[in-house]
Amino acid sequence: MSEKAKGYIYGIIAAAAYGLNPIFAVPLYDAGMDVDSVLFFRYLFAIPIVAVVLMLRGRSFRVHSREVLPLIIMGILMAFSSLTLFASYKYMDASISSTLLFIYPIMVAILMAIYYKEKITMHTLLCLLMAVGGVAMLYDPQVSTSLNLVGALLVFAAAFCYAVYIVGINTTRLKGLATLKVTFYVLLFGTVVFGTRLYLNGNVTLPAEWHQWGNILGLAFFPTVVSLACTTRAIRYIGSTSTAILGAFEPVTAIILCVLLLGEKLTVQEVGGMMLIILAVTLVVAGGKRIGNVFNFRRMFPKLPLGRNKK
Repeated sequence: MSEKAKGYIYGIIAAAAYGLNPIFAVPLYDAGMDVDSVLFFRYLFAIPIVAVVLMLRGRSFRVHSREVLPLIIMGILMAFSSLTLFASYKYMDASISSTLLFIYPIMVAILMAIYYKEKITMHTLLCLLMAVGGVAMLYDPQVSTSLNLVGALLVFAAAFCYAVYIVGINTTRLKGLATLKVTFYVLLFGTVVFGTRLYLNGNVTLPAEWHQWGNILGLAFFPTVVSLACTTRAIRYIGSTSTAILGAFEPVTAIILCVLLLGEKLTVQEVGGMMLIILAVTLVVAGGKRIGNVFNFRRMFPKLPLGRNKK
């Protein structure tokens, strides 16, 4: 399997895993836990999972002194992205938050173009527009809680932090660092952020029932360990922009799970949106040159002679 193929697979898995956030988080809020406590235990439980995998693979935890600051910054960025996204669930439906979060691929493309002179090709622009259009179709104001200004601002902050994280992983000194090692330290420094906030606030809430710890374990493993590790690996194989576009599977995952687990029904509009997203992701995987041939309509009409030869 080629590196690009691996990158696409990792990117789709990362997005799908990240889409599980509301499935695990919302029940914890309903049980009385606050945002900081949920995220603190989420990151704290994820650390030993990554540590065990690192040890089983015989990897060292050592990092170079010049890699420490970038790791701290990445940890803070991911922590604040999680914090603002989870806080938005308090102001509006998680499905709306997941939909709005998808503005981050546009931010990634802009950041790569401004700071790293990455050219935004017609192929990339087409995929972005199709993916954003598909995500927009997933939002139905008739069946969802109306948009909230505070909630929307929190989601935009989450998207920006996540976009900077995706760009930073691919362009800083961390580019050559092992994926699991990056994930371990991002989680470690993120835990410090939430631990500090809980210490300053002096309020730690725990799950009311023992089975609710299962939601925390789910948060720690799927949208945290799996998503972070696969995102980092995908970025190294296919780059920041393509990985961000593949993130369109995140809201699709959330909606499908709501249908399967919460009994919600799919509308024709939502089905159309998911099909548009899948088409956009297919275009990303197919690559610019092949898609360029598909949309090169001029080749479909050969040149006609201007005049006929006289006999």
